[in-house]
Amino acid sequence: MNDASPPTPHGRGSGLEPPNRFGTIRSVPDYADFENDPQFLEDRRRVPTQFLSDDSKSIVSENDSPDVPFRFSVNPYRGCEHGCSYCYARPYHEYLGLNAGIDFETKIFVKHHAPRLLKDWLARDAWVPEQISFSGITDCYQPCERTYELTRQCLEICLTSRQPVSIITKNALVVRDLDLLAPLAQLGCVQVNISLTTLDARLARTLEPRTSSPTARLRAIRELTAAGIPVRVMTAPVIPGLNDSEVPALLEAASQAGARHASFVMLRLPLTVKPVFLEWLERSEPLKRDRVVGLIQSVRGGDLNSAHFGERMRGSGQIADQIKQTFRLFARKHGLDQPLPELNASAFVRPQPTSGQLRLF
Repeated sequence: MNDASPPTPHGRGSGLEPPNRFGTIRSVPDYADFENDPQFLEDRRRVPTQFLSDDSKSIVSENDSPDVPFRFSVNPYRGCEHGCSYCYARPYHEYLGLNAGIDFETKIFVKHHAPRLLKDWLARDAWVPEQISFSGITDCYQPCERTYELTRQCLEICLTSRQPVSIITKNALVVRDLDLLAPLAQLGCVQVNISLTTLDARLARTLEPRTSSPTARLRAIRELTAAGIPVRVMTAPVIPGLNDSEVPALLEAASQAGARHASFVMLRLPLTVKPVFLEWLERSEPLKRDRVVGLIQSVRGGDLNSAHFGERMRGSGQIADQIKQTFRLFARKHGLDQPLPELNASAFVRPQPTSGQLRLF
């Protein structure tokens, strides 16, 4: 760190405050005058998490991307305490006037009305039941879920309504809700997707600083499987030159833990995710930086990102094809190449809206 560089916050994925792409004014902190004030610099490394109320009027988002295997999603929180340096959701914070770096992981917007909004959505006559994904954007089981329990309350509504759900998370907190997930599984109404990026606890702690450890995620897979809940493991993202060599070991460990299917997503660096990830790479893996950047470019047509449908999740070129073939080979070897059972929407029971309005028929 040079004299003018900002101190890196403790336990955070990003040390940056990248300019908001919608802003017209940019503030650039200068720490050169504080080089002889270590206490000030140390205080700047302690960035507390703030939880802010989000009064959104709707909780269900609709997606029309051909690369995403679900149409509707629920996200009880905006921003994510996990602080993954590669998170593609970071730029969404810029719509709130904040930055995609440290703000994304320390200013968390909490949708306190999420359970009511979900119940009223499901109660509409226009709702034709189909899968709803929890965590289409930010993780519904990030640490603050322990306190707010919004995901749990939403799942209680889904169980009562027999609404089919899929869950995407990298937090072992999901097993807290086995009492809801197990009966949903008996109805054929749930599947859980666990993101497992690395088996290296040291790498996970810097790359995904506030997520569950790899060991805890494997334990969660075992507990979910033992409860009869279908589990997919997701190697998301695959970062060429950093964790792609772990694919065989990751799939073997996931299979031994009881996962039934596996998928992967190639690293994406859209918009302000790029400077956040590159800063992390330079700070945490400096000896690998040049090789990783070069390999990312090799799977993105010479750039660091591609937004083209059909290839943005998998990449293109020889290296991307090798990763894809390796993944398929070891998924097949470990019995992870079969799809999960289709979710059952036929048992859906429409709830009464929270307004108390009764139905005529």
